[in-house]
Amino acid sequence: MNAIDARIEGGNPAAPRAVAPATHPTHKFQLLLKREYWEHKGGFLWAPLVAGGISLLLTLMAIVLGLIAARRAIADGDMEIDGIQVNGLDIGQLTQRMSAEDMAEMAQGLDLTLLLSSSWPFIVLAFVVFFYCLGALYDERKDRSVLFWKSLPLSDTQTVLSKVVSAAVVAPLIAVGAAIATMFVFMLMISAVVMLHGGNPMELIWGPANPLTIVGGHLAWIPVYALWALPTIGWLLLCSAWARSKPFLWAIMVPLFAGIFVSWFDLMELFNLDSSWFWANAVGRLLLGTFPAIDMAYRSGFGENGGEGLENITRELSAASQLQTLAMPELWIGALVGAAMIFGAIRLRRWRDEG
Repeated sequence: MNAIDARIEGGNPAAPRAVAPATHPTHKFQLLLKREYWEHKGGFLWAPLVAGGISLLLTLMAIVLGLIAARRAIADGDMEIDGIQVNGLDIGQLTQRMSAEDMAEMAQGLDLTLLLSSSWPFIVLAFVVFFYCLGALYDERKDRSVLFWKSLPLSDTQTVLSKVVSAAVVAPLIAVGAAIATMFVFMLMISAVVMLHGGNPMELIWGPANPLTIVGGHLAWIPVYALWALPTIGWLLLCSAWARSKPFLWAIMVPLFAGIFVSWFDLMELFNLDSSWFWANAVGRLLLGTFPAIDMAYRSGFGENGGEGLENITRELSAASQLQTLAMPELWIGALVGAAMIFGAIRLRRWRDEG
């Protein structure tokens, strides 16, 4: 700046000009994540919380109806346990007649019940992430807001990756929190019922059950979900960036028609494989990756390698079994394919900005 320019701006030519500090890329990425969260707070936060609340409401209704039915059965003299007539609903007295095997079975049943009570936020998560990715890049082109975001000092890579992290990490993390909160509220509800009917909740609920093991399994599932869902996330973002209209139909019909084409002409026989392999490892990985526990089906060979019963279900959803998924080649191959499609979505966003 020369002296004339300084006098025009009313400044001192001898004084140094202050330079605004550059924004760190990490700070930009954090702001992008906050933007995604606030724009989709209904799906990310409220949807899993509402789902957990509905499950608790239905549980409460089931408890009330069950207690009413039990009291009516006792009053009519129709309730017997092990051939002994029950004259009152005294849970403490009833559990004294339980053997060690009965307590073990009850513990397994409690663990399964806790898993089911915490599953509602995960069911909602599958649909939230699916439709979020499907509209993430298409909607901003449709409402022309992409022109505004491109005018900011934000790269396409940062923008698309913020959507990937929101779908693969932020949304599952919130869903896990909602699931854990739902599970513990459920335990408090049944503990209150046990305590009001002469039972000891610590002996009958909190002692036999393994809530901390389930919590550990939920937390260990987050990185597994992030990697396992990458092919679906990448495919949906690619369709969202490419489709001029109706991205849902493109995302669904292309894999389905590919599967039908492969099955029709038996193309997988060229590789000594069955057509079911293509449906499971191509069509399934592109469309079902956002659904929680789908990796468990691949890990158990769709029922061929896994056992039956409650014990197997709780074992498959434990932290150790969840982390075993990280050793599966299918996970990493799918993650690489998903990363390639995410790269394609980034490239498409750089030039496709029409409505």
